[in-house]
Amino acid sequence: MSESPSTAAEAPATTGQQTVSGSGEPKFRLGLGHSLGLVLALVALLVVGVTTSGERFVGLDNIMVILRQAAVIGVVSIGVTFVITAGGIDLSVGSVLGLSTVWASTVATQTMAEDVHWIVLVACALAVGTVCGLVNGFLVAYGGVVSFIATLAMLVAARGLAEIISDRQTQIVSVQGFLDVFRGNLLGVPVLVWVFVIVAVAGWFLLARTTFGRRTIAVGGNPEAARLAGIKVRRHTVWVFGISGLCAGIGAVLMLARTTAGTSTHGYLLELDAIAAVVIGGTLLAGGRGSIVGTVLGVLIFAVLQNLFTQNNLDSSVQAVTRGAIIVLAVILQRRFSSARRT
Repeated sequence: MSESPSTAAEAPATTGQQTVSGSGEPKFRLGLGHSLGLVLALVALLVVGVTTSGERFVGLDNIMVILRQAAVIGVVSIGVTFVITAGGIDLSVGSVLGLSTVWASTVATQTMAEDVHWIVLVACALAVGTVCGLVNGFLVAYGGVVSFIATLAMLVAARGLAEIISDRQTQIVSVQGFLDVFRGNLLGVPVLVWVFVIVAVAGWFLLARTTFGRRTIAVGGNPEAARLAGIKVRRHTVWVFGISGLCAGIGAVLMLARTTAGTSTHGYLLELDAIAAVVIGGTLLAGGRGSIVGTVLGVLIFAVLQNLFTQNNLDSSVQAVTRGAIIVLAVILQRRFSSARRT
């Protein structure tokens, strides 16, 4: 027996802050509990950092270093959150970021930026990222290609195109106006961090407080039910991947500001870090539930962990093993909580 449109629309309606269920408990309790767990984990890491590295670990300078490091992966992870919430996966964001940095730092682009305005450089990076995301979306929605395969193909193609354009050379950013703005501070906080905050707030509002967000959750929870409820699933899928590409483009702008260079190696394996942060944040890999707040906390946990290892001169291999263990634990907990919720 088929679902009615109203039932179909309600069935998958879950977010990091909202959970629609048949019980009488508050809709936001489960999401709030998960976010609280992430906050406690973050606090625990900070305590370990203070214990092993001293009070300088929580000093303002080191906190700003952590936030600067988290900005790029954080912005990219927010875009990936939308894709995974909608039931897809995006393996191409790292390569798309690299391609965007290369295209935006070519001699032609920088010359135009110097002649017109530095915003040209930013617009180029955003345009390249968005176009790549839309191509992914069209392949998935209208080409019938599984998102894993479509974005894997984009991962390879974007990285190859970046190498061709740059001839595998590092391209230095020399547009002074761009560097002055994005490498500066605003109210004592790096502009990179402000961009991360703005993207995070915008992403939270879009996913948790708009019709677009509810449709994203519905598509991820049950695409057929969403279609019967009147949602144009294929068109929505294209837009979701477009958002992921746009966030990769924004990440490219931040990467250009951080490193003052564009290169085809930028963003290498960044997609794995982004997916890990999203999963840690409580977004279901199967789709139908997502949390921007959780993703931001997941990004901060990994950033603090990386800084903790760096401060204590610990081997990067040990850090990789630790991060892998955290990811596996997060997935196991997701499955247990999901099973408990169904019973």
